[in-house]
Amino acid sequence: MSALIEPAQWPIAGREDELLACSAAWANPRTQGLFIFGAAGVGKSRLAEELMATAVAAGWTASRVTVTAAAAAVPLGPVAHLIPVGVDMSDPVRGFAAVARLLSGPRMILVDDLHLLDTASTVLLRQLLDAGVVRVIGTIRSGSPISDAVNALTAGEHAHRIYLTEFDARQVEQVLRAALGAPVGRRTLIELHAASGGNALYLHELVVGALASGVLASDGEIFELAVDSLPTTQRLTELIGSRLAAADPAARPVLELLALCEPLPLADARSVATGSILASLERGGLIQVATDRRRTTVALAHPLYGEVLRAELPTLRRRELLLAQAARVEALGARRRTDALHLATWYLAATGTADPALLVPAAAIARHAHDYQRVASLLAAVPDEHRTHLVCLMHGHASMQLGQWKDSDLRLAQAQDLAADDMETVAATLVRSWNMFWTAVRADAALRICADTRESITDGDGRRVLAVNEAALRTLSGQPVAGLAGLTDVSADYRLLPDGSAWSVAAMAKTAGLAYVGRVEAAIAWGERAFAAHLRMDDEELATGGTIPVSQLNPMIFALTDAGRLAEARDAADRLFDGAARTDAAMTWVWATCFRGRLEWLAGDVAAARRWYAEALAQARVRQHASATFEAWAGLAASAAVLGDVAAAEAALAEMRSCPPLGHFAGEEDLGAAWLWVARGQLGRARAVLTAAAGRARATGHVGSEMVLLTDIARLGGARDVADRLAELADSGEGAFAPARARLAAALADDGPARLLAVADELRAIGANLLAAEAASAAAAAWQRAGQPRKATAAAHQARECAALCPGARTPLLTTTEATMSLSSREREIALLAAGGTSSKGIAEALHLSVRTVDNHLQHVYAKLGISGRHELAAAVGGVSTQD
Repeated sequence: MSALIEPAQWPIAGREDELLACSAAWANPRTQGLFIFGAAGVGKSRLAEELMATAVAAGWTASRVTVTAAAAAVPLGPVAHLIPVGVDMSDPVRGFAAVARLLSGPRMILVDDLHLLDTASTVLLRQLLDAGVVRVIGTIRSGSPISDAVNALTAGEHAHRIYLTEFDARQVEQVLRAALGAPVGRRTLIELHAASGGNALYLHELVVGALASGVLASDGEIFELAVDSLPTTQRLTELIGSRLAAADPAARPVLELLALCEPLPLADARSVATGSILASLERGGLIQVATDRRRTTVALAHPLYGEVLRAELPTLRRRELLLAQAARVEALGARRRTDALHLATWYLAATGTADPALLVPAAAIARHAHDYQRVASLLAAVPDEHRTHLVCLMHGHASMQLGQWKDSDLRLAQAQDLAADDMETVAATLVRSWNMFWTAVRADAALRICADTRESITDGDGRRVLAVNEAALRTLSGQPVAGLAGLTDVSADYRLLPDGSAWSVAAMAKTAGLAYVGRVEAAIAWGERAFAAHLRMDDEELATGGTIPVSQLNPMIFALTDAGRLAEARDAADRLFDGAARTDAAMTWVWATCFRGRLEWLAGDVAAARRWYAEALAQARVRQHASATFEAWAGLAASAAVLGDVAAAEAALAEMRSCPPLGHFAGEEDLGAAWLWVARGQLGRARAVLTAAAGRARATGHVGSEMVLLTDIARLGGARDVADRLAELADSGEGAFAPARARLAAALADDGPARLLAVADELRAIGANLLAAEAASAAAAAWQRAGQPRKATAAAHQARECAALCPGARTPLLTTTEATMSLSSREREIALLAAGGTSSKGIAEALHLSVRTVDNHLQHVYAKLGISGRHELAAAVGGVSTQD
C-alpha cells in the first residue's frame, strides 16, 4: 500500500510500452534529446525519472531541472547550475561556447515542464546538445503555449518525441495491480477508470481516498469497491478546485448548472453564459461540446469536476439552479424522451417531492437504461395512494436487481393484490418467482408460486406464459431435460409469447439448457438468435421486468467453452462486461464472472480462474446476490487446490457448504473437494469423489458437467474406468472439446505416446493448455519407459511450453521429470502419498493394497529415482503439494 502514498512512488506499470520506446530511442547514439508530451497528470515526469535512473546506473552524471514561471522569469536561472564558475555570460555567444568547452560528459539533464523554459536557457541547451556535451530529457504539457526556442530545441532528426495519453482501462489495471499487489475487480477497474478519466494523478488520489475510507478493500483475494461512490482526498479537491478557480468568474453559473444537470442543450447553457465564455471554457479544457445530428450538448470535461462543484454548492443555490433548469425544460414542452426522467430527478433533488404523473414515466425510462437504483429512488417517492399495480411491479423488479429480495417480494405481492386481470397477476408472478429463485435461492418456492397462480387463473395466454416460466426455472435449477421439453416452442420471434419479459428469461434458459445437455453447437446457434431478437425488443415489451440484452451472452459463454471455442467464449464475456458495465444489472455481472472463471479453469489457467471466481464472490457480496456463491466458492476451492494453496481451498469448501446449491452444472461443485484430495496426495479419494459427482451429473442430464468430471478421473489415474463412457458421450455430443476429451482418456488408458502427443496438439489448438501439457508430459514418460530418450525429451519440452501458459498449476501428470518418467502410474500415486507423510499402512488402506505391496512399490520407486528413502521423496517427486 505504501506505493499509494505519493504520486512519485507509483510504479511505471501501465507505461511499459512507452518506456520501451523511450529506452530504444535513448540507446540510439544519434538521439540528442527525448521529449515527452502529454496533459497534466498522465505520468510524464514518472517516465522521465525512470529513464534518468537508467542513465545514472549506466554511469551518466545526471541533474534535474523543474521549471517554474518564477524561475523562468530570470534568464538562465533554471540552468544556472550548468554554468562553470568564472564563465563570463555578458557575451552570450562566447559564454555559451565556454560552457560547452568546460563541461565534462557524459551528462544527462532532465527538464520538467520544458515549455516554461526561458529563451536564453533554451538556446544554451541547444548549443550544448549540438556540441555533444549533454543529452536532454524534457517533459512538455500538451496544449501549453510553446516558444519558438523550445520548438527549435525539440525539433530535428536527432530529437525523439513521444506523446502520452491518459491511461486506458488495461493500463489502469496494470497500475493498480502493481500498486496494490493484488488483482482488482473488473467492475471496480471500470469505475475507477471512468471516474479518473485515465488521469494518473486523479487515479492516485481516488485510490488513496477509497483505501483510507475503506470503500476500496480486499477480501484476501481481490480488491473491490464497496459502494458506487468514490470519496476524494483533500489534495484532489484542491487540485481540481484550483483548476476551476482559474476560469472567468462569470463562468461559475454555467459550471454549477452543468454539475447538477449535465449534459445540457447548448441553448440552455447559453441562457446562463455568453458564447465567448463557453468558448473560453472549451479552450481551457473545462467543458466539452458534442454534436449529434441536429442537437448540440455541453458537458463538463471531467467527471470529477462535477463532484467538486457539487460539494461546494449551498443547499439554496442548488435548489435555485435545479428549479430554474426544470422551468426551462417545461417551457419548451418537455418533448424529449428523457425529459421526464430529468424533471423528476431535479424536482426530487430540489424539493424532495415530485408529481406522481412524472415519477412513474421517469422510472420507466430509468428502468430501460437498467439504472435500477434510480428506479427505486423515483418510485419510493410515489405516495401510497398512487401506488398502482405497475408502480409496485416496477419497484419490485428494481429491488430484485439490487439484491433486496425481501423488499422485492413484499412489493411484488402487493402488485399481485392490485392486479386488475389475469395477465397483470401473471406479470407480478413472473418477477416474484425469479426474485425467489435468484436472490433468495429458493427454486421450490419459485415453482410453487407459478403453479399456484396457473391454477388460479383462466386466461389461456397467462397459463401458457406461466408454463414456459416454470420450464425455464426447472432448466436452471438442475432439471435441464425436463425444462427444455417445456421450452420447445420458445422461438426467436418473441412476439409469439404474450409476455416479453417471460420470453427474455426463457430464451436465456433455453441456451443454458441446450449447453447443459451437451448440445453446445445448437445452444450457440440459438443463443445468437436470441441475443439479436432481444436487442430488437422495445420498452413496452420489457416494461415490467426481464433481463438486459447482454444477459443472453451469459449461457453463451458456457456453451462456447464446452464446445472448445475458448477464444470466442472470452470475446463473449468481454462483450457482456462492456454492455453491463454502466448498469445496475449486478446479477448478470456476477454470473458472467463465474462463467469466466469456469472458462479459465477448463483452459487450464487456474490462477486466472481463481481471480474470476474471487470477483464473482466479491461482487455477490457487494451487490447482495447469493445466487452464484455456491458455484463460485466451489470454483475458488478447486483453483486454489491446483495452485497448491491447501488452506485457501479448505476455507473455500467450508464456505461453499454453507451456501444453498442452485443446481447449475450438477456435480462440478465437487471439483474443489476432489482436487483438495489431490493436493494432499490422495488420488484414490479424489477419483471416488469425482465418480460420485459424475453419477449425479449423469442422473440429471448434465452431459457437459459429466464429461468435465470424467476427464478429471482420467487425469488422476482412472482413464481405463472412464474411457468408454467418454467415447459414448463424444459420439452423441457436439463441438471439438468432447472428442478431444474422449481421445485424451483413451490415450492415457493405452499409455500410447504417439496418441498422447496427437491429442496434446488437439487440446492446445482448442486452448485447453493444462490438458495439453499433461498429455505431452504423459507422452514423455511413456517414451522414456519405451527406451526413447530423445523423443521423451522433445515431449517434455512440449509439455513445459503448454504448462507455461498455466502459471502455478500443480497436477500429478505434471510432476513428470526426467527421474520420475520411469515410474508407473501406481508407483507415482504411492510416491505422492508417501511424500506427503502418509504411512505405508495408510497408503495400503487408501488404495486397498497390502502393506507389503506398498513397501515393495516404494523400494522400486527409491531404486528408480536413485534415492535412499522417504525423506528424499518430496524433493524427487516435486509438483503437487502433499502437505495439509
